[in-house]
Formats: sequence, structure tokens, C-alpha cells
Amino acid sequence: MRKSHPALTAFWSDRRAAAAAIFLGVEILLVLLLPLFLDQAPNLTDRAAGFWAPPSAQHLLGTDDVGRDIFARLLHGGQISLLVGFASAGLGVVLGVPLGLLAGYKGGKWEYWIMRACDTFQSFPSIILVLAMVSLLGPSVWNIILVIGGLGWASVARLVYGNTLSAKKAEYVEASRALGAGDGAILFRTILPNVVAPVWAVLPLKVVRAILSESSLSFLGVGLRTPQASWGNLTQSAMELVTLTTRPWAWLPPGLCIVATALALLLVGEGLRKALNPRKRQ
Repeated sequence: MRKSHPALTAFWSDRRAAAAAIFLGVEILLVLLLPLFLDQAPNLTDRAAGFWAPPSAQHLLGTDDVGRDIFARLLHGGQISLLVGFASAGLGVVLGVPLGLLAGYKGGKWEYWIMRACDTFQSFPSIILVLAMVSLLGPSVWNIILVIGGLGWASVARLVYGNTLSAKKAEYVEASRALGAGDGAILFRTILPNVVAPVWAVLPLKVVRAILSESSLSFLGVGLRTPQASWGNLTQSAMELVTLTTRPWAWLPPGLCIVATALALLLVGEGLRKALNPRKRQ
């Protein structure tokens, strides 16, 4: 019988990380599958129920200011927020890993210009850059993914760069070079598998930051706008004192979803960091 990978075994033996991973899996399945079985459309006004209707059997979380079902919008908003989070983090990794490898392995001008670009991107407050770029490009889902992911590559590149500097001096790299392997083969077949583990550990944190960035933009009114739903712009209704104090069903569920998802991702990231570190496993 084939044995499981030690890192995978270590991860699932961490109860908090395993519970968080199961929670995220269930959450993703719910936001993807539940809308298929609901009769409520996220942008359809129910005139019979009225505006700001309280929770009922027909509308589990009531209706909003124009009579739309909040539960349907919560699920649809979860699809958008999770898409922005995972796609933005993935884009940052796709951009950052090759640049970090090149800077660490090639050195010289590659190292200088890539690291100076990292310094430039990381010297500005990220939320200000995101606000400026989204305002310039427009508040669509794909523009927000492009901006958040495009601005998030620097930290990944710096992480891979530092690990590549150490890995390129290792004996297995010298052995690959002695056997006639080219730079491309050494980078992506020899060095990359040995430096990518920390990237997996920080990936959940990148997802958290992307979700929070999108939520902040939408809450401030410069992100996704109605009728498009996201967890961020669903909490925007809490800016009105009447809604904040008398209609908790309108803003509390999306706020709790953001908090619970962020905490679960942080626990998964911590579990991955321990599982991928041999010393932590011991």
C-alpha cells in the first residue's frame, strides 16, 4: 500500500488546520452548489415580500432595500469574493515565482532590476495602489483580480529569490550542471521543487489579503457595485445607522463569512508552514 507524503500526514494530523481545510471545502461547495437548488435569483426583486423584509421561510435572511433575497446574494457574493481571493493569489504566484527564480539564479542585471521593482511595489501602501488602479481601470471583477494579483507578486518573488540564492549553491544543482542540464532544466526541474514549499505556506495568506482588499474596496464604494454582489458590498449597508442597529440580518452574515474565511485560511497557512518544515514536523 502506497504511503502518504509526510507533509500531507503532518498537515492532517494538525486538528486546527484540518478543521479549517474542511470548513473551507464545505464553504466552497455550498456557495457553488446551493444556488443551483434555490428558487431565488440574487438580482430579482420580490415585490410581494417588500423592502427590508425580516428573515422568513421564503427569505432565510430577509430582503434588502430593493427587495432582493439576501441569502441568494450572500451565496453569489461568496462566489465572487472567493474567486477574487484565489485568482488574485494565483496570479501573484504565477508572476512572482519565475521572477524570483531568475533574480536568484541569474544574478547581475536580472537580480538588480527585479529586486528594485520589488522594492518599488512594496514601498507604497498596497491599499492606495489598489484604489488608484481600480479607479483607473474600472471596478469589474477581472480588473480587481488583475490589480490585486499584479500588485501582489513582489512578496512572492522576494521569498523565492532568497531560497534560490541558497539552493543554487547546493550539491544537487552542481550535479545537474555536471550532467549537462541547461539553465531552464536546472531552474524548473531542480531548484523550483526545492524552493516552492514556502510559497504554498504563504498562499493562503495571499488569498486572505486579496479577499480583504476586495471587501475593503467594495465597502468603500470603489469596488464591485450593485447589482453585482460580493461580501464586501453586502456589508456596505452597515454604513447606515438604521440598518446597522435594526437590520443585523443584512450585514452580519457577510461580515461573519469574511471573518470565518480569513481565520480558516490563516489556520490552513499555519498548518502548511508546519507541515512543510521538517523541523516542525519532528
